[in-house]
Amino acid sequence: INKKFLIGFTVWSLAIGHQYSSLGTQPILCGSIPGLVPKQLRFCRNYVEIMPSVAEGVKIGIQECQHQFRGRRWNCTTVNDSLAIFGPVLDKATRESAFVHAIASAGVAFAVTRSCAEGSATICGCDTRHKGPPGEGWKWGGCSEDVEFGSMVSREFADARENRPDARSAMNRHNNEAGRTSIIEHMHLKCKCHGLSGSCEVKTCWWSQPDFRVIGDYLKDKYDSASEMVVEKHRESRGWVETLRPKYNFFKAPTERDLVYYENSPNFCEPNPETGSFGTRDRICNVTSHGIDGCDLLCCGRGHNTRTEKRKEKCHCIFHWCCYVSCQECIRIYDVHTCK
Repeated sequence: INKKFLIGFTVWSLAIGHQYSSLGTQPILCGSIPGLVPKQLRFCRNYVEIMPSVAEGVKIGIQECQHQFRGRRWNCTTVNDSLAIFGPVLDKATRESAFVHAIASAGVAFAVTRSCAEGSATICGCDTRHKGPPGEGWKWGGCSEDVEFGSMVSREFADARENRPDARSAMNRHNNEAGRTSIIEHMHLKCKCHGLSGSCEVKTCWWSQPDFRVIGDYLKDKYDSASEMVVEKHRESRGWVETLRPKYNFFKAPTERDLVYYENSPNFCEPNPETGSFGTRDRICNVTSHGIDGCDLLCCGRGHNTRTEKRKEKCHCIFHWCCYVSCQECIRIYDVHTCK
């Protein structure tokens, strides 16, 4: 990821320029962020203190995308010094575009919600609306995370660009909402025990978001089962409007939790500037795997090269009472397999 935090991309065109050496350490000047539409600019000015959290949310979404696709032909590669940091990949209405929209939208909702619970902003805080009656052996306490506020911020900012009456805007809005819904559905009770010697006679509990990896895993499953759609045009009073419907009637219609797309993905085997494919040459592959990360599939049948690498690692570690660990340093040799 661009270390200057140039994280604007074709989803929202949000860019925190190089004048900000790190998120949250300097004021954000909304007018200096390139690519914002008027509604986003107004939102930025009204909620300027949470904009660093919005930027952080996009960043963790990109990082999670790269983790989830690390063994795939498309590995969520970013392009430095470009507002469209994924290159032309998101130009098409593919599964990859659907996932990026969903994970970035979820990332913003997640980061803003967490920031509010930590007290980083004065305009938001803990959720006091959804406590309900306490359970047996526990009581409400702590700071329940206000996921509805985080989702509202994500919705208002992300969907501001998706106001056109065309199929791509409809797809983007749907996948943005699917990402936010994934956060809401994975909220859970988190508890702290009280009592003598941590006996847990009484627990204090609050609503908490899951680890973001849980959201990434969930949305990756939704990517694998994404619903293919077709575009339909309708004549309305405001003109032609495009909508989406499932391509195959014998499959279950997608819900608001599912990802949708209507264009096929390239195979990403060979470099192609038009599609944004970087190809898979020189990618590390798993020679023992029969999955997509295996050398057969990841290398697209071209074969692979093998080389040996020496790596320094800690070994023969001993725990000393009390309390530190001492280790030796060992040289280990590994086989590394890369695609031809």
